[in-house]
Amino acid sequence: MALHPKGFDLSLGRITRLLERLGNPHEKLPPVIHIAGTNGKGSTSAFCRAILEAQGLKVHVHTSPHLVNWHERFRIGAEGGGKLVGDEVLADAVRRVAEANQGETITVFEILTAVMFVLFSEHPADAAVIEVGLGGRFDATNVIAHPAVSVIMSISLDHQAYLGDRVELIAAEKAGIIKPGSPVVIGAQSQEAAREVLVETAERHRCPHSVYGQDFLALEENGRLAYQDEDELLDLPLPKLAGRHQQANAAAAIRALKAAGFPLSENAIAEGLVNVSWPGRLERLTHGRLVESAMDGVEFWIDGGHNPGAGQVIAEAMANLNDRQSRPLFLITGMINTKDPVGYFEAFAGMARHVFTVPVPDSEAGLDPEFLADTADEAGLTAEAAEDVETAIAAICRNWNGLERPPRILIGGSLYLLGDVLRVNGTPPV
Repeated sequence: MALHPKGFDLSLGRITRLLERLGNPHEKLPPVIHIAGTNGKGSTSAFCRAILEAQGLKVHVHTSPHLVNWHERFRIGAEGGGKLVGDEVLADAVRRVAEANQGETITVFEILTAVMFVLFSEHPADAAVIEVGLGGRFDATNVIAHPAVSVIMSISLDHQAYLGDRVELIAAEKAGIIKPGSPVVIGAQSQEAAREVLVETAERHRCPHSVYGQDFLALEENGRLAYQDEDELLDLPLPKLAGRHQQANAAAAIRALKAAGFPLSENAIAEGLVNVSWPGRLERLTHGRLVESAMDGVEFWIDGGHNPGAGQVIAEAMANLNDRQSRPLFLITGMINTKDPVGYFEAFAGMARHVFTVPVPDSEAGLDPEFLADTADEAGLTAEAAEDVETAIAAICRNWNGLERPPRILIGGSLYLLGDVLRVNGTPPV
């Protein structure tokens, strides 16, 4: 972080040059499941990993950003389930990549992407699930020439300064991971303009493609998940991950693995859905220092979603929780300055009792909490700034009237904020 630019500089020239010096490790990978999208790509990666591991396969997984530790970005496939890369192995790979770069200008993400390719090429596995960092067309992961399948999840407005200010422009950037002749799976799209761009690109490249809602889908029926495509109808358990949107994400993962040619049993799919883990995404915190600092009965949830599309699905998930067990909802929110806070907060209008806005620790791009509180007011919520998450939790508990059920607290708006929350709480991802 001290040596290389922290921002985005989307290009394939630097990463291609670096990989050539390293012997092109990206050409020595197991079958790659390459996943892009504004929302849902991380969850879909988690479903792919869980299902393949339930099938008895070894799976490498690359995700970004990390929440607490850099190691989270690199899960190395192993018998019985992948493990986060160890200190010595990671340090050695970073050292070799840095030496190969020869001090040339390059971004942190490009260095880490090269590290990922080195690690994944040197450890045998049956599959590699690789999540795009930003966009698709010029993302450093997009040097993969022949993916087993390209998956593009839900697209909405985000990172407009880099990807464009219209959803069809963002879709065109995400569609850059589509490669001639390789299978394509298009996840659930809330905007028709995005879906049309993705389908047109797949057709232009003569790719066999499957579209959610047209070629495959998933529906909740009698407390179960019914998955259907042109081949079969599966009766499955509901996904472990909270939120109705996870049903569509699970369906995209199933369809992607089938399109990539992996043999899957119905038992493995079912086992994957109930054992999947994806920290920081509609995750309920049940223990830890922050949880124990609150009064008895408070329910804690965290989610790193930070754009209007994410706000909508998170708010829907909170509403569904209230259908089963009504509690007043409080938000503790921090964001960085590339996001649309008003669009995010609008999803919670009429639902959240109050918002506490907090700084994003160790981020130069964090929005001022006073400004963020003003944007929550603009979206129709009542809000106030707080010094940090712990102060906000204390304020909620101190002012509780005791006449209602203990509150539900949702901490979110930034994965960087969640990383600090998990660190302070003592529950980092493993």
